[in-house]
Amino acid sequence: MLQSVPRGRGTLHARRVRSLEQDQNMTTKITQKITPFLWFDDKAEEAATFYTSIFKNSKIGKMTRYEAEAAGPTGRPAGSVMTVEFELENQEFVALNGGPMFKFTEATSFVVNCETQEEVDYFWSKLSAGGEESRCGWLKDKFGLSWQVVPTVLIEMLADKDAAKAKRVMHAMLQMDKIDIPTLKKAYEQK
Repeated sequence: MLQSVPRGRGTLHARRVRSLEQDQNMTTKITQKITPFLWFDDKAEEAATFYTSIFKNSKIGKMTRYEAEAAGPTGRPAGSVMTVEFELENQEFVALNGGPMFKFTEATSFVVNCETQEEVDYFWSKLSAGGEESRCGWLKDKFGLSWQVVPTVLIEMLADKDAAKAKRVMHAMLQMDKIDIPTLKKAYEQK
C-alpha cells in the first residue's frame, strides 16, 4: 500500500510501513493491482464515511491505528486512526491520516461516470456539499479532493466523427459548471 515516497519522507514512510505491517491481519488480501492512496491531515475516517454514504456498492473495511513510534512524526495521538480501507463501487481505496504536510490538488481527480441527468445532479449535489464547485463538471469536496461528475453521453458526443457537432458540444460544456445533458444534446443536434 505505501509504496515509493519522494525524498525526505523515507524515515517517516518506513515507520508507517512497519506500523502498518504490524497492525495488519495477515488474512488481508489485496484484490486489485493499483489502489488509490489518499493522504488526509486527520479526516481519513470521516472522509471514508462520507464517500461510502454517497456511492452504492460501498463499504468501509479494515482500519489501522498509530502506535506511539509512528504517531510522533505526524502529530497524531497514539491509538488514533492511521489508515482506513474502503470501497466505492467495487474500487478499493486507502485513506491515511498523515498530518498536514500535503494537500490535494486538481492534478489528481476522480471521474464519476453518470448515465442520466439524475445521476449527475445527485453526485454533484452530494460531492460538492461543503466543498467548491468549478467549471466543466469539476468540483472539490469538503476535504479538498477533486472530482469530475461526467455524463457518459458527453464523451460520446465529443468523440463524434462530425467535428462540427463535437465542437458545438465542447463550446456548450465550457459554459457549464455542473454538466447539463439536455443542453449538450441541444448543441449536438443543432444544425
